Amino acid sequence: MLSYGFMQKSFVMGIMIALIAPTIGYFLVLRRQSIIGDTLSHVALSGVAFGMITNSYPVYTAITFSIIAAVGIEGLRKRFENYAELSLAIVLSAGVGLASVLISLGNTQGILSYLFGSLALVSNQDIFLVIVLGIIVFITIVLFYEGLFYISFDEESAYLAGVPNRFINLFFSILVALTVAISIRIVGVLLISSLMVLPVATSLLVAKSFKSGLIYSNVFGVISVIIGLILSYYLDLAPGGTIVLSALLLLIAIIIIENIKK
Repeated sequence: MLSYGFMQKSFVMGIMIALIAPTIGYFLVLRRQSIIGDTLSHVALSGVAFGMITNSYPVYTAITFSIIAAVGIEGLRKRFENYAELSLAIVLSAGVGLASVLISLGNTQGILSYLFGSLALVSNQDIFLVIVLGIIVFITIVLFYEGLFYISFDEESAYLAGVPNRFINLFFSILVALTVAISIRIVGVLLISSLMVLPVATSLLVAKSFKSGLIYSNVFGVISVIIGLILSYYLDLAPGGTIVLSALLLLIAIIIIENIKK
């Protein structure tokens, strides 16, 4: 399997995404914002469709659309302060509507590979982007660890303690947008949010501390991606689906083990 160049690229990209997506997702879940991945993924789909129509590289247009949406979510969150989840619903609706219109315009052949992921289409350009994103994400976590920690549990107290909430929220939302847009190559638009959430959900069942939860979420993410890529290769299945189902099976297995222990 690893004698093929496209599989080598898929494993490199897949493992990087398995480290990035659950790391981002861990903070989203603790902040009760796990649905933001779904929202941005639908906006990314409209970006992919726009890229195909204009003969641009779809990942770049997906990144652009996703970042605009992330900034929009933060702006709407401040506008509807007492109904913060409304900002996600508004942007999600806009993303779905725009995507359906752009897809209907035609010249979007091959969009299925972006919906569910594809092993054969991973390029050196994609790997470069995901490595750069990984470096940015982990440097951000190190630099803003305390701020992200406080905001994850109590945003108001964090603000009173002097944490630059607005900057961290905006910057973190942009990181989420980048993660979603870059990951669609191998995981797919419709499934990337699942990779952000499922390994985190599994880690919360076994973790004893905040840091251990972050580490476990990465471990479960990597295991899910490796199993998913192997199964997708040998069974000729969509990689995104097999990765997500692998993550789901891990979650079910941990739940069963935890229940047996009790």
